[in-house]
Amino acid sequence: MNADFNGLYYVQFVSKSSKLIMKVDRIVYTARTKYQFVELVEFEEFGLSLILDGLVQSTVADEHIYHEALVHPAMVAHPNPRSVLIIGGGEGATLREVLKHPSVEKAVMVDIDGELVEIAKRYLEPMHRGSFNDPRSEVVIMDGKEYIRKTDRVFDVVILDLTDPYSSEIARDLYSEPFYRELKKILSQNGIVVTQAGCSFYFEDAYDLALNSLKSTFRIVREYGNWVPSFGYLINYIVASDTLDPAAMDPERIDRLLRERRVETRYYSGDVHQSLFKTPALRNTYVKGKK
Repeated sequence: MNADFNGLYYVQFVSKSSKLIMKVDRIVYTARTKYQFVELVEFEEFGLSLILDGLVQSTVADEHIYHEALVHPAMVAHPNPRSVLIIGGGEGATLREVLKHPSVEKAVMVDIDGELVEIAKRYLEPMHRGSFNDPRSEVVIMDGKEYIRKTDRVFDVVILDLTDPYSSEIARDLYSEPFYRELKKILSQNGIVVTQAGCSFYFEDAYDLALNSLKSTFRIVREYGNWVPSFGYLINYIVASDTLDPAAMDPERIDRLLRERRVETRYYSGDVHQSLFKTPALRNTYVKGKK
């Protein structure tokens, strides 16, 4: 925290040398779990917010932008998503979006940090909106890698809502080729997986690790991205499958599917879907000392 500028401000690293400064109205809760430092604060511009190890994960003002873009492109690409696995997503917002699809019979959320999940249940109802209590939900407190190795279940959609590979030791291995190959074993024949992949502009090496690992594992790999204001950058996502291609879907078909499935969104639509896949992965071409 920083008490300059006539008030309390939160200074968040956006990259190794850039920072985002946000005014804090109130500190709601802080705790150190076994795995990470958790802060819940109310920002003047973003409202109630979840911060893990100094990086904003979700705010009530814009979390729908991130979570709808993460979840729905893969969900609408699958013709009948009945079983969904979420790894990470402790605040429950990804689970909330998955459960909007009436075809879903079971949504399993696996998070390594049980303390964080309990904090979310208590304080972050505006984000999870009761999704933990849905009878289709199952929360498993476990390392995602271990769950993938041990489960005998098969999933139509897998959503990796992880902390960034460059921000946490917890998630780093879950962006690697060995992990994706294990994950592929539990996908159904027309299965699809999507992961958030950090920021290609500021952390190109970490992004390329996830991208190249998925390309080595799946036949169809598509990149997309959108701007999340509280992150301070354009966030990247990667979706992969051997049979399904979300980038090939036209806006009219997506809007029709959303209507048929009675999926209500604040941000995502057919037009947004198309624009997401037309947003390139940004690369920083500046080299210090060169003109």
